[in-house]
Amino acid sequence: MSMEEKTIQKLDPIDESKYSMETHLIYGKNISQKWDYSHHVVAPISSSVIFRLDSVERGAEGFQEFANTDPAEEDLQPIYIYDRLGEPNKDMLEENLMFIEKGEMAVSFATGMGAIAGVLGVLTKTGDEIISHKTLYGCTFSLLNNWYPRYNIKNIQIDLTIPEEILNHVTENTKVIYFESPSNPNLDIIDIEAIRKIVDKINLNRVEQTKIYIVVDNTFATPYCQRPIEFGADFVVHSLTKGIGGFGTDMGGAVIGKKSYRDLLKVFRKDFGAVLGTKAAWTVLTYGLPTLHLRVSRQMNNAIRIAKYLESHPKIESVNYPGLPSHKNYEIAKKQMVDFNGNFAPGSLVFFVLKGKDFEERKENGRKMMNFAAKNAYSLTLAVSLGHTRTLIEHPASMTHSMIPLDKLIEADINPGGIRLAAGIENCDDIILDIEKCLEII
Repeated sequence: MSMEEKTIQKLDPIDESKYSMETHLIYGKNISQKWDYSHHVVAPISSSVIFRLDSVERGAEGFQEFANTDPAEEDLQPIYIYDRLGEPNKDMLEENLMFIEKGEMAVSFATGMGAIAGVLGVLTKTGDEIISHKTLYGCTFSLLNNWYPRYNIKNIQIDLTIPEEILNHVTENTKVIYFESPSNPNLDIIDIEAIRKIVDKINLNRVEQTKIYIVVDNTFATPYCQRPIEFGADFVVHSLTKGIGGFGTDMGGAVIGKKSYRDLLKVFRKDFGAVLGTKAAWTVLTYGLPTLHLRVSRQMNNAIRIAKYLESHPKIESVNYPGLPSHKNYEIAKKQMVDFNGNFAPGSLVFFVLKGKDFEERKENGRKMMNFAAKNAYSLTLAVSLGHTRTLIEHPASMTHSMIPLDKLIEADINPGGIRLAAGIENCDDIILDIEKCLEII
């Protein structure tokens, strides 16, 4: 050791609370009880599904500890046995997701749908009921309306932009209020605080086992634009494939929420097999989270310009974007869609409707525009998903929500002529140039 090194005083441990969230996204917990990699600038990737044990007793201890949390021993280094039970990259990713979403715990899943199935799987059982918003992602709609009835779990879809509607549908069997905000694809904004107040009043007369929980899908906003737990949500779900992952290379999902449900979620994940892959966890931890604020802020700036451009275009019937004063839930969006520094952050998704004499013609115009874009646009990519570095554009009635009949689409306030645009990080002038070219054929 050099004389200089000997004279450098060791200070107290760094107070991480003094640093901004943007910096936390980059550094996260570079020293974790789960895996100390403080001498690596980038977290190493674990490449083994199984872990060698020093003794049978050590293995028995690991199985006993799994999903059997002792609060007094929470900071102890876990015993890794098998990837489906636990693995360092996933554990560190979960620590960071918990932190940025302001939850008590996080559990990762193989996909966003795995996360949704996981949290609803531990919160409901046969005979229970779920109240959900009338507008949902197509696969979530299918899960709740095609699969859950087989297990006698009832889904009641209502307009949660009117929170008081809950009182007209809640029963003693209601266990979950579920919604997306912004919703997929039409960007409804749900007032989380208002829902919380109503649920709290209902829960006053319920014992712990029968209380209602609020679950919010925050995929569209990402934690950069909104943190639902701060407004009263019990659980937040994410598709890590989208904005948090950011590059479209890996699938993943996560549930963030109450610590008392962590063990149940881990057992559910283990038994149903919806385990996040190690490489996917490492990719989100290494590339996704550290660039989240840069990517989403750029995407959001593009989305605002695109929405304003579309709103003034003669071939556009309507534009839904939470950052426009014309959005029906604009004031609620301003209240709860805020970035880490308290600035209005209306997100990167735009939903616009092409003109047409009726729903069928609008749907056909949407299909024609998408097909033209697929072959003739450079900065627009016809593809599902969102949160990518590229601007992705799709026609929900023909694609992500195609399994929903036309009449049900209209009931859910999803205009068949609607186009969903997920802004990327390109030069916005290029995006608008391609949109203009595509609109010329309508």
